[in-house]
Amino acid sequence: MSKSPPLRLGVNIDHIATLRNARGGRHPDPLRAARTAIEAGADGITAHLREDRRHIRDADMERLKAEITKPLNFEMAATPEMIRIALGVRPHAVCLVPERREELTTEGGLDVIGLRDHLGPAIAKFSDAGIRTSLFIAPDPAQIDMAAKLKSPAIEIHTGAWCDALTDGDTAKASAEWKRIVAGAALARSAGIEVHAGHGLDYETAETIAALPQIVELNIGFFMIGEAVFVGLAETIRTMRAAMERGRAKVAAA
Repeated sequence: MSKSPPLRLGVNIDHIATLRNARGGRHPDPLRAARTAIEAGADGITAHLREDRRHIRDADMERLKAEITKPLNFEMAATPEMIRIALGVRPHAVCLVPERREELTTEGGLDVIGLRDHLGPAIAKFSDAGIRTSLFIAPDPAQIDMAAKLKSPAIEIHTGAWCDALTDGDTAKASAEWKRIVAGAALARSAGIEVHAGHGLDYETAETIAALPQIVELNIGFFMIGEAVFVGLAETIRTMRAAMERGRAKVAAA
């Protein structure tokens, strides 16, 4: 029986900042949330600096990079402004995502094919600076193939369509989306790309997707921040890690 590959948990703290910004001031502090998450078992911290600064702000990114003890994943649109800021902050990794000002959350995967001429130089700049790039994409074979051609070290599979279908009780769509995720993870790994996943995951879906051996990192935020209102952030992270470990155990048992 082979040992299951490790599975990392990245905790997205954007919505701690959303809560802070609702009243202004400094409380609750995203840096404190990041430290709490790390103490509870997070392997890294994810934060999305949006164009409109609706939650995370520039100073948050600088404080996180300077003061946390685990890798910082800088989620961002591939705009000249954000590329400049990320190169200044020098996080462990950047995750390039599509962004529209009017959207509530990131609604779809990045169009790597359509943006290839722009993304290629950005990935190269980050590589030269020692920053790993991940592309947040749907599990579409053509997009994954282009990610490989652009030499992106990693992708993050957008799991939102699958999670939404499960929430809506649309079993046919959920099954179809799950098959896309399974096939996409296998294709990316066969191309030498590190595979992450995220968006809309909760305890149940995290446990399910943790059983895919190609996936080495889950990035989860909104669900856990919401649960933390009731049981606390540390307890939420411990429960999430337990769900992931149950799922990962199925890899070795297969």
